[in-house]
Amino acid sequence: MSQVLAELISIGDELLYGQILDTNSQWISAELDKIGVKVVRKTTVGDVASEILTAFAEAEKRAEAILITGGLGPTNDDLTKPCLAEYFDSPISLHPTALKELTHLFESRGFTLTERNREQAELPDKCTMISNRLGSAPGMWFERDKKVFVSMPGVPHEMKEMMNSQVIPRIKEFYNTPTIAHKMIMTAGIGESWLADKIKDWENNLPSHLKLAYLPSLMKVRLRLTGMGSDKTKLEQEMAAEIAKLLPMIDKFVYGFDGETLESAIGRELVDRQLTLATAESCTGGHIAQTITSIAGSSRYFNGGLVPYQNEMKEQLLNVNAATLKKHGAVSEETVIEMANNVRQVFNADIGLSSSGIAGPGGGTKEKPVGLIWIAYADGHQTITKKLQLGDQRLINVQRTTTAALHLLWQSLTQKNGEK
Repeated sequence: MSQVLAELISIGDELLYGQILDTNSQWISAELDKIGVKVVRKTTVGDVASEILTAFAEAEKRAEAILITGGLGPTNDDLTKPCLAEYFDSPISLHPTALKELTHLFESRGFTLTERNREQAELPDKCTMISNRLGSAPGMWFERDKKVFVSMPGVPHEMKEMMNSQVIPRIKEFYNTPTIAHKMIMTAGIGESWLADKIKDWENNLPSHLKLAYLPSLMKVRLRLTGMGSDKTKLEQEMAAEIAKLLPMIDKFVYGFDGETLESAIGRELVDRQLTLATAESCTGGHIAQTITSIAGSSRYFNGGLVPYQNEMKEQLLNVNAATLKKHGAVSEETVIEMANNVRQVFNADIGLSSSGIAGPGGGTKEKPVGLIWIAYADGHQTITKKLQLGDQRLINVQRTTTAALHLLWQSLTQKNGEK
């Protein structure tokens, strides 16, 4: 069973001007993936006939299924239909079923069908009409040389209904598509290149129908294992067996699967262990607390947090020793240790988590440069600190520090210590 390749073409000047965000392509890609169709390229084209025709020709060289959105409205800048008619050398004529559906739509909404709107019922003779159950522009299905062109409205809810009810079933029948399965392994605390080194032998010995992809983000890496075959159950069993081989190599960095977030994994651990948490944040400005409380039900384990940004507030609200601040400064291991331990007492929590640093872009010195961050974990039995040396991008530093602090918390809870 061979792989079916698809290309997506989005049409409209408004997309190129940035006036509208193209969410259609992302959604279509995900839906095609579910039926074993691989999207190899996404193209955005303006309302220029020559460029649209060029996009059609190039897409046909690369893919079996070409899915087009946009350009089906009733105005002069809607060029998709005439371009498809030209591309397939097809005359355009009034389609009786399209006219019947369009007339019913207008009458049901209390409108009179205008001549301009009536033109939307005119379709290329060589296409198969795709009903638009939510709007006025019918879709079009063309076949040539075992390839298909599908044209759909750019309005997202109209396109999605058309895809789900008509286009996807037709594609599955036309191509007898294979099964594609994905499994995500969520990791934190290790960089992409170090992770690749650790698992290179395992990766090199994967069966040919299983592929691995690295999807890095700030302080995290998602490993996506993808399999293709005809038997979904067998495929999932094979992937599970391979993941069982992988986990012992990277277990201390794996916090979940299939899109689970680090904060949700932490919440589960805290609930299971019946522990509570409090945070004291300086450079992250409450971002750690916000991330933790983004999980529904976090009130079961999160007691509260403070953002004592000024040194005076660290002393008054957290009882950080003035001598500590004077001798070591706010950005120091000694200060975050006191912050983590003291916030536990302030909020009567089992665990304290703290951060202090120079987020940037200014404020650094030779001894304490921009991007220097300290974080700490304290639970009454042990206190663990970590020093970060990040860049000078303020918002990125806040996000990376938040992930590092949450990962330190998760490792301490699960006793999966170790990092790179």
